[in-house]
Amino acid sequence: MNSSIYVSRRNFLSKLGLGLGMTTVGLQGVAQPMASRLVESPSVPKERQKFIPVMLTVYKENGAIDYSGMSRLMDYYLQAGATGFFANCLSSEMYHLSSEERIQLTNHVVKHVGGKIPVVATGSFGENVRSQADFAKKMRDTGVDAVILITSHFAEKSESDGRLIQRLDEFLQDTDGIRMGTYECPSPYKRIVTPAIMDFMVASERFIYHKDTTEDIAQIRAKLDKSKGTDLEIYNAHIGSAAASLQYGGAGLSPIAGNFYPDIITWMCDHASNPRHRHEVEWLQERLRVAEQKIGKQYQLGARYFLSKRGFETPVKCRSTDAPLERAQMQVLDNLLTEVKGWQERLGIDSLW
Repeated sequence: MNSSIYVSRRNFLSKLGLGLGMTTVGLQGVAQPMASRLVESPSVPKERQKFIPVMLTVYKENGAIDYSGMSRLMDYYLQAGATGFFANCLSSEMYHLSSEERIQLTNHVVKHVGGKIPVVATGSFGENVRSQADFAKKMRDTGVDAVILITSHFAEKSESDGRLIQRLDEFLQDTDGIRMGTYECPSPYKRIVTPAIMDFMVASERFIYHKDTTEDIAQIRAKLDKSKGTDLEIYNAHIGSAAASLQYGGAGLSPIAGNFYPDIITWMCDHASNPRHRHEVEWLQERLRVAEQKIGKQYQLGARYFLSKRGFETPVKCRSTDAPLERAQMQVLDNLLTEVKGWQERLGIDSLW
């Protein structure tokens, strides 16, 4: 492996390897993470499995990005135990941001954490491979630890894996050794990383991050098998297979549920692989699975509403819709909040607010 890539990878791992005894990351207003206040068993794997939030974008009442609010949101995630950030993603409404805003937002995230934890961000926007490479370089220059590629940005739905791999290869040749990641984003359409694509990614030694949205534990396990012993880490976005993917060796979780109850997702990352917590993990896994069906409706508005009910002040507005949050969905989320408080009590998690 290229020595510069190895050094960068080592730096990435050192950031992600924040231990359970971490107190703060040197950021104003960030308290000791919830996970570090939980009693752990010595049988827990030495390398912590990580929660990487897919970040929302905080807006002002006039619709502009609220950078002060973004700083507060990052501190909130960190207090809940987050060990990295996925900025400029679908949850960030990346398709509703200008090119300049995508860069500015990511740059703000990178500067706020000050190198204490890793940041990845989507950088595969462009009309062709050359323009995609140019934008990826701009994203690299923000200081992110990896530039994330949307798999469906590299091939039409009707095109073969071979064509996608060909474009990826051209892209890698034109991006100066930048460390990469992949994301099976549902938009413009969900393009799954197949075994052939995974083989290419591993062989290239350029990919260190993959966000999986297959919702299929068999496919996740196959990817984990192929990436075992390499630099490529697999993060599961599907809460229904959260525990199973962690128990099989996944690097962590990156679900939308993290924008509702990040402290609960951190607890799952910290305990799923510990046999002594098997019963609690199974109990929580089922409740998370059921809750996922409740939070998916009007997700962008619902997440902001839920966070505001938990004490994080933010307008319940986004750019992807002008419709208000339905009253019926508010009631669903109010009931869920009561339920989540019960989860916290049972698992011994202190409330964030």
